[in-house]
Parts: sequence; C-alpha cells; structure tokens
Amino acid sequence: MKLEFLPKLALDAAPKGLKAPTGIAFVVGEKKKLSAAAAQVDKASGGQLGRALAQAIFTGKAGQVISFLAPAGSAYDFVLVGAIGKEKDAKYTTFEDLGGNLTKEAHRLGLGALIISGEVAGAKMDEAETAARVLFGARLRSYRFDKYRTKLKPEDKPALEYLALAGVDVKAAKKAFAPLEAVAEGIALTRDLVTEPANIMYPEAMAAICKTLTQYGLKVEVMGEEQMKKLGMGSLLGVGQGSVRESQMVVMRWEGGDKKDAPVAFIGKGVCFDTGGISIKPAKGMEEMKWDMGGAGTVIGLMKALALRKAKVNAIGAVGLVENMPDGNAQRPGDVVTSMSGQTIEVLNTDAEGRLVLADVLWYVQDKYKPQCMVDLATLTGAIIISLGTERAGLFSNDDKLAERLFALGEETGERLWRLPLGEEYDKQINSDIADMQNIGADREAGSITAAQFLQRFVNGLPWAHLDIAGTAWSKKDKPTCPKGATAFGIRLLNRLVEEHYEK
Repeated sequence: MKLEFLPKLALDAAPKGLKAPTGIAFVVGEKKKLSAAAAQVDKASGGQLGRALAQAIFTGKAGQVISFLAPAGSAYDFVLVGAIGKEKDAKYTTFEDLGGNLTKEAHRLGLGALIISGEVAGAKMDEAETAARVLFGARLRSYRFDKYRTKLKPEDKPALEYLALAGVDVKAAKKAFAPLEAVAEGIALTRDLVTEPANIMYPEAMAAICKTLTQYGLKVEVMGEEQMKKLGMGSLLGVGQGSVRESQMVVMRWEGGDKKDAPVAFIGKGVCFDTGGISIKPAKGMEEMKWDMGGAGTVIGLMKALALRKAKVNAIGAVGLVENMPDGNAQRPGDVVTSMSGQTIEVLNTDAEGRLVLADVLWYVQDKYKPQCMVDLATLTGAIIISLGTERAGLFSNDDKLAERLFALGEETGERLWRLPLGEEYDKQINSDIADMQNIGADREAGSITAAQFLQRFVNGLPWAHLDIAGTAWSKKDKPTCPKGATAFGIRLLNRLVEEHYEK
C-alpha cells in the first residue's frame, strides 16, 4: 500500500490514477465540531455530513467510525468520519488507533484509495506528528499474512492500495514519519516470524533470517550446538536435545553510538515449537505453541527497526532458538544440567523450558558485552495470563529506575505493563534438594514470579527487567492497529526506551 502526505485537500477532484472506489475521511472530537474542509463537504452535501454526525449512535467517542455514500457529483465515492474522543485527552496512540480504524473501515467498504484530512478541529497537538501517527496506525492495521492462502476470493483480497494524509506540512510530516516507518518495518518482520508455522520457522531457518539483517548494518553472529557446548551452555542445549532441529544462538549488534559506550541489551526466548517435551502439553491448543518464540521475534524486529532508523546507540539483540520435542533423546524430568554460569539446575518439568534457554543467553550477554542494562522478553508462563489477562505484560525487575521507565513508556505507547514483586520468600521456592536450583517452584503458587526469580540468578547483578509477554504476543481478536494474530508486542515500547533514555 502506498502511503503519502499531500499539502492540501482537493475536495473537487481526487488525485489522478487512483483505484476506484475512493473515499475521503475527516476527523472529529467528542463535540463533533467540523473542520473547515469537513464544513465544505457538509455544505456541498446539503447538510448530509452534519446529519450523519447527529445520529445518537455516534457519540464522538474515540474509536468510532461512520461512513456513507458521498453526495452525487462528488469527486469521491464514500465519506468516512473517525472520532478521537475528548481532544484534550488525545494522545499519539489515539491517532494511531484512528488510522487503524479508518483503514479497517476502508477495507470493509472495498476502497481502493482513501484520503484523510489532517485537520482536526480543536486538537492542540502538532499536526505533522499526528498525521504521521495516523499513517503509522494505518500501516500497522494493514498487515496481512496470506502467504499460504491459495483460494482467496477477489472480494476477500485487500483493495486499498493508496492512503494519504492531506492538508499537512509535508516536509514536517515526512520527518516525523521516517522513524515510525522503521518501527513499522520491524513490527511487520516480527509478525511474519511469529505467524509462520513451525515446519517453516525452525531454529536454523530463523537464524538464517537474522543473517539477512546484515544488509541494514547489523553485525550478526550465529552459534550452533558445537560452539554452545564449548561455552558450557548445558541449560539451553538440554531443551533442544529431543529435536532433530539443531539449536542456535544468534547475537545481533548495532553500533550506532560511541565506541566507549556500553550497549543496551535485549534478549528473547525463541522456542520455535513447544510440545512441553516429556512433560507433554494437552493436544488441544498445542498448535498455538508455534508462537512460543514471540520474545525472540520481538528482539529481531526491534534490532531491524533500530538499524533502519540509524539509532544513535549501541545495542545487542540476542536470541536462543530451540525446539522442545519428545523423543528417545529428550530431556527427562529429574535430569540435572549445568548452565554456562556453572550453576546446576534440576529440571523437574520439561515444559518450564523457556527459562532454561534464557538462563544461558542472559549469562552470555552480561559476561561478554557488559551492557548498561538487559531486558528480556518471553512467552514464559501461563500464570501471567491468569494474573493479567491479555491487556498487560508482566514486568519484573531488580532495578527501580529501569522498571519505572518501562512502565511509563508502556502507558505512552499502549504496550502496557504491570510490575510484580521479586523477593527472597519467592526465591527460596526454587531451591533444589540435589542441585543449585530447580526449574519450577515447590508448588503452583506464584508461577510467574518464581520463573522471574529463576532468571534473576543469571543476570549477575546488572540492571535487568523481564517482560512476560505470554498474554500479549498473540491476539485472538482484532485491535485498532493489529489484526488478530501476532502482535509484535514490545517493539514500540523498547524503541521508545532507547529513544528516550539511551540515545545520544
């Protein structure tokens, strides 16, 4: 889909060469006050726009969209109106959602092109920035994964080929949109990775995709099982020993800051398929475990976004990629493995495998790169879904400043978090009778917390945060900027963390 900014809105003639039918869209707040351009259309239509807005069902609440046939003689076929709610409460995410909602309606109407007026009556925010956010939201909502669909009917295929914001400062809007476009590219990559089936997206295949990111300036190192054995990564390797697919660890480096600056590090759990191993999962719903590599997918997309926008920071993205499968060589409940840190782990449940993967990757990154901080992302526990549902990810941290930054930026970007506690009373639940620790708690209590306590034993005191994204990496319903499926949760949040607190 082509995205464009136009200096002015032409009400009497649509841009030439657009695929019909075409639509024109306006934005209103809760008071439904018309912009100058919308008032012109209302006058030309004999008050039709005003009457549509007066419907009791349309309250101007953020997220609402209405549409109707354009009046006879109009240069456009449909008129759309999107609402942002109370103008004083509008945030940039409000405009992202607006772009997504208008795009969804354009798809429903089968529009080939949509021109959105960038003027919002009563809005106090920078118009160039809000225009960029509308197109950003539209880009995110337009994502589709039709790779394996061979019999789509014409009416089921997306018709929208052109979307523009009109009546804005084109130069300023393009400048505001450039970094957002980079983030959108990263999000699209992550959604592709997480959506692919596990017979296509296995560890070596995912590592190969990481290697292609060198074209954007990333330095990428891939380690196979022999290299990881030499490093002593018995914790990670134990998870994948039941699979015919070789486990991998990938380290991606972006060097956009000063050489003397320590990097920020992002670590992702990449279990490309999780059967649970010998502690096998129930059959119902197991197909969803193709997205148990959602944390790794987010880290890969984030690193692409940082590279595309030439972020002025040094960053590390590291992912551990495995398959957790049951066979004659699979890890057994009760086995003891030795991690790269030298700490031993009694594996009481082979379905608590993500923490075993992260343990070695966290230790490797902190030991080799000495980062300023580490943030890991993992679809780690079902318990976090019981605690927080699908609206927020769990946040655990040993550093209050880092936790506060992440929480605040989660509220800003819409990728919201909720901090849960860590503490000695939880940590002692993972003490083992025969090893340094066990990989699950003594009972079922506080499952997400004991998992985080396990990870904390491998960060060696560095500022660290763990994001349990089990409930947010995949959505079973449409959202304004995300069709149901892979969400790429965390990219917008962590990109803002880098922008706000670590770039020069």
